[in-house]
Amino acid sequence: MTDQNDLAIRFEEHRPRLARLAQRMLGSASDADDAVQETWLRVSRAGDDDVDNFGGWLTTVTSRVCLNALRARATRNEIAYEQGLPDPVVDTDTPEGAPDVAAQLSDAVGAALMVVLDRLSPAERVAFVLHDSFDVPFEQIAELLERSLAAVRQLASRARRRVQAAGGGGDADPRRQRTVLDAFFAAARSGDLPRLIAVLDPDVVLRADTATSPLRVVRGAEAVAGNAMMFANPDARLVPVLVDGRPGVVIEVGERAVSVMAFSVLGERIVAIDAYAGPARLARIELPR
Repeated sequence: MTDQNDLAIRFEEHRPRLARLAQRMLGSASDADDAVQETWLRVSRAGDDDVDNFGGWLTTVTSRVCLNALRARATRNEIAYEQGLPDPVVDTDTPEGAPDVAAQLSDAVGAALMVVLDRLSPAERVAFVLHDSFDVPFEQIAELLERSLAAVRQLASRARRRVQAAGGGGDADPRRQRTVLDAFFAAARSGDLPRLIAVLDPDVVLRADTATSPLRVVRGAEAVAGNAMMFANPDARLVPVLVDGRPGVVIEVGERAVSVMAFSVLGERIVAIDAYAGPARLARIELPR
């Protein structure tokens, strides 16, 4: 067995953890796969001579790859899903108390956390994820970010406060989530722009995927509220569903589904909306019967 084969075997033992780290950093499974593969290319070229802590070294290399990706994304003002949103899992809105509610709420909280993480600067996100989720020492993070230990502690603390503040409004309560969604659609249908803006977070993001054109991204409460008027059709029927564990709706006109919408709700406001629309896009989504 060659040294390269031995290195590959050792790397594969750490791949699952590196994939989890990269996905939390980047918010996209495909981007995470690319980051882990880039990590392997760097490791295979460098070798592991003089490496005392192989797992810690891999964490550092993967984190550096993710940090570069986050910085490039911020420079281009992009989000994680440049090629379109992943196909969602759409389920009926299970009555409260059913056995799988806990798992669905866990998925919803995870989705909401990713929305908050997307708002952090690259350095804040790296410091928070590495320290709070993967127990990486601040000293190692400071070396990675090329900042002082005090500065890195401050980055993580600031990120932690933002995450806690966003999650402190009871957003895991399905009834509260549905109340927020009801207010959103009521305001849209009545054409009440101020009420619509009031239920949206100032930094809300709308991602619209039709499969026939590039992913459309709209940011900010006023801009999203203006686009939300397209859902004001009084003849539309709103069918409550769960989309990847998040509260959502299937919008039907007549007997035909015309769009699926998923919402991330934090506190009393909507912070993100994913909209799937058009026959080509909906054809790839299995809707509940």
